[in-house]
Amino acid sequence: MPSFYEFFAGGGMVRAGLGEGWTCLFANDFDARKALSYQANWGTGGELTVGDIRGLDATGLPGEPDLVWGSFPCQDLSLAGAGAGLGGARSGTFHAFRDVVEGLVAQGRAPRLLAVENVCGTLTSHGGRDFETICRTFAEAGYRHGALVMDAGLFVPQSRPRLFVIGVREGVEVAPELLSPEPLEPFHTPAVRRAAAGLPERVRDRLLWWNVPTPPRRATTFADLIEDEPDSVGWHNQAETKRLLDLMSPLNAAKVEAARRAGRRMVGGVYRRTRIEDGRKVQRAEVRFDDMSGCLRTPAGGSSRQILLVVDGPRVRSRLISARETARLMGLGDDYVLPRRYSDAYHLTGDGVAVPVVRHLARHLFEPLVAAAEAGRRAA
Repeated sequence: MPSFYEFFAGGGMVRAGLGEGWTCLFANDFDARKALSYQANWGTGGELTVGDIRGLDATGLPGEPDLVWGSFPCQDLSLAGAGAGLGGARSGTFHAFRDVVEGLVAQGRAPRLLAVENVCGTLTSHGGRDFETICRTFAEAGYRHGALVMDAGLFVPQSRPRLFVIGVREGVEVAPELLSPEPLEPFHTPAVRRAAAGLPERVRDRLLWWNVPTPPRRATTFADLIEDEPDSVGWHNQAETKRLLDLMSPLNAAKVEAARRAGRRMVGGVYRRTRIEDGRKVQRAEVRFDDMSGCLRTPAGGSSRQILLVVDGPRVRSRLISARETARLMGLGDDYVLPRRYSDAYHLTGDGVAVPVVRHLARHLFEPLVAAAEAGRRAA
């Protein structure tokens, strides 16, 4: 059974995506509240260490993992962040992750696979230098690697594109069908291709173009995941819903009118935005009715939490998205134990990795690569 380490583990969504066929040897997160959720769902077997990754040393980590995964914080790389990139206090923890990997390599325990995940802004942060740093780290540690942008919207009704950089240890056989001679849509986006082209030649020489199949067409819609009687939030009263509708521009009001005439229940995701109109800052409510949720974000304040607008003919209702709905949008089952406090649950899910994306990568890349490496070891 293949094994893994999960850094910046949160509630263990990578673990959920890898599935029961994988053994977690070690997990780490600095957030004690997220750690409680991790243990509520995965038990207290001792694999989770709560604390800053900068205090870890590879010497103290158990076993020889097949995969080391790191979803390091995105705040300094996000388009909504401060722009400090890998030099920032949060996203800069990538360097501590690198130190752990380099420690494993030095001890002869280098994982066969190495993966990091973050926002797509990583590709352009600091003129591409942050992406170059990540790729150079992979190359110098002895990994051929490739970048993909995968949108959770292919699997669940949430628009959530994320960058994945996946490396394979030098010497691990890669089956020809896992590679493409050149970039392929949809996962090698124009942004990925531009970022790759901007890498120094010595780093670009270690690049691979992973050949990952496109999943079947998603059958579920945003409306399918909505609770009629959520227990973590309440429905707005009519006055509150009217105030929300009054914040809409004529274009967004027209979207609501079209939803009234759709002949089925329509669920729209609403975010409050500050826009400049006639030289003035104006607060607007902007809605989308494309059967998709907007990207869940870690809430720094009420305005960043997604509001639902549920339109069923002439009836229009609104409320905050519920904790369970956010979990469903991340691909978590309804048996996943969420924190009791709404804000903690939203923080947990908004910071996570979409479970079915991890499962897709595991099925089509990680597991074939580990199986080939294991076969090669037995034959040697």
